[in-house]
Amino acid sequence: MTSAPAPASAPASAPVPPTAARVRSTGGSPVRDILAVTARPEVINFAGGLPAPELFDREGVAAAFRHVLEESPAQALQYATTEGEPALRSLLAARLTARGLPTDADDLLVTTGSQQALSLLAAALVDPGDTVLVEEPCYLAALQVFGLAGARILAVPGDAEGPDPDALADLVVRERPKLLYTVPTFQNPTGRTVPAARRAALAAVAARHGLWIVEDDPYGELRYDGDRVPWIAAHADARDRTVLLGSFSKVMAPGLRLGWLRAPAELRRACAVAKQAADLHTPTVNQLAAARYLAVNDLDAHVRRVADVYRERRDAMLAGLPDALPEGSVWNRPDGGMFLWVRLPSSYDTTESLARVVRQDVAYVPGAPFYAGEPDRSTLRLCFVTQTPEEIGEGLRRLGKGLGR
Repeated sequence: MTSAPAPASAPASAPVPPTAARVRSTGGSPVRDILAVTARPEVINFAGGLPAPELFDREGVAAAFRHVLEESPAQALQYATTEGEPALRSLLAARLTARGLPTDADDLLVTTGSQQALSLLAAALVDPGDTVLVEEPCYLAALQVFGLAGARILAVPGDAEGPDPDALADLVVRERPKLLYTVPTFQNPTGRTVPAARRAALAAVAARHGLWIVEDDPYGELRYDGDRVPWIAAHADARDRTVLLGSFSKVMAPGLRLGWLRAPAELRRACAVAKQAADLHTPTVNQLAAARYLAVNDLDAHVRRVADVYRERRDAMLAGLPDALPEGSVWNRPDGGMFLWVRLPSSYDTTESLARVVRQDVAYVPGAPFYAGEPDRSTLRLCFVTQTPEEIGEGLRRLGKGLGR
């Protein structure tokens, strides 16, 4: 009797191709990683840039959604144009025009959050190896976007008033960058605001040397002190070379994922093509609900109510910092926005200190990830809008303990 032959072994599987090099070389968001670690309810979290949820106009937003779903469900639940719903773009154009920047609906492209606007601009403007200039420090997710685009990212030296125009001019001449990315009003992460004269100087550099300016303005309506500073996009020197980004995330609700970009026609069309490839269009129902909200509610009055609460919370944090931070620490006093910036004595490394601080059930974001160049490891970002003044006081007490105050 012969035995059956042994089954042939399955051939070894070949490994699948690796992920793209640009993804492997671009790190994840430390802010998102910290939020995952600090999700426990007992943690007082100064790390996230989260609007206070109790201040959302829940009924107003819900009523807007009910209206569009009851009155125009076929339109609300259908595909829409890539550029965005005309009613929403018209209302946004009117808001920008009223604030000193004449704008038509056709000047705008609605995006799925202003974060998508950044991605579209990178797709439309940046080829691998192109140079992009950023602030120092810089909004972290912008560094991710430009990194994924394969850009060479250089920081423009600056000071408490923002990027230095002379340093910018030197870099433009030497490096021939595609664009400068800036958050000139209540910047993330520092909370600083670029004054009017500095904005004019930056616009003049862009005009003289040939440069796009990407002006990101998610926080500008959250002003607590002082007068509004005109956008860089409103300067005659920069009108044909500035892209202005805006968002409903900080003034209505981030869950709507509604933003927009205002750009010259050729670049705006290129961004529309990139958006067609990304998601076809921003959700129709969200756009129509936002348009309905703007049409029947006073968004400016809502923002003033929110700003009054945020001002109180900013002041509570400023009042508590002297007792919470080590001697020799310095920090700024932002006129608006959501963040303030702290520099501890040079002996501190805020990345290394974070684990000890989190054990006290409080969290911040270390400053190092916000730098395109050599980081200042003694820095950190604090968000002051999410907690009540009482919670801020307790959080600062815990922070001081974690830092060995």
